[in-house]
Amino acid sequence: MGYEQKPMILVIDRDEAATADLKRMLGDLGYEAGVLREADRAVTELEQGQYQLVILDVSPGNPAGIAALQAIRSYDADLCVIATTGLASVEMAVETMKHQAFHYLQKPLDREELEMVLTEAVKANGLVVNSDAHVNQAVGQQLRECRRGQKMTLKHLATRTGRSVSLISQIELGKSAASVSTLNDLSSALGVKIGYFFETV
Repeated sequence: MGYEQKPMILVIDRDEAATADLKRMLGDLGYEAGVLREADRAVTELEQGQYQLVILDVSPGNPAGIAALQAIRSYDADLCVIATTGLASVEMAVETMKHQAFHYLQKPLDREELEMVLTEAVKANGLVVNSDAHVNQAVGQQLRECRRGQKMTLKHLATRTGRSVSLISQIELGKSAASVSTLNDLSSALGVKIGYFFETV
């Protein structure tokens, strides 16, 4: 049986004390976390790192938070984002949910509530990485990067291959193993050799 590894988390918050406390809390819960204080660099940081989950401050008076959430959604519609705020409001909750934030937490964060939300997020998004699933994750990432590099939507790729959008999405997320036949169709549609998908394995 393979081991399970918790997802890497990117904490985006300009409050130095808050990020230090949150990073310590996440460490106690067994998560690895990176910290970013400039919300406008969120997408750049995500492109360079291996983050699977984001905890983003969207407190009132910090318009960069919502702007970062919008940018993250444009970059990756599936990435799990948990929003935090120093002052909760119905308007902000609605705004974050409009951009598919997984949850909305008020600061100071309660450790038990944070642990519960993270557990739900990991389960709902299939974020536990099992060593047996490493190949699926690597293949999925290569597929996603290649498709996006060619500015091709999931629907477009599905049409070209005759496979469903759902199946291709599941492969990209590393949740499903692609058959050799499917990989062959994907490689033909994308104009790459089938070995391309295994270059990072």
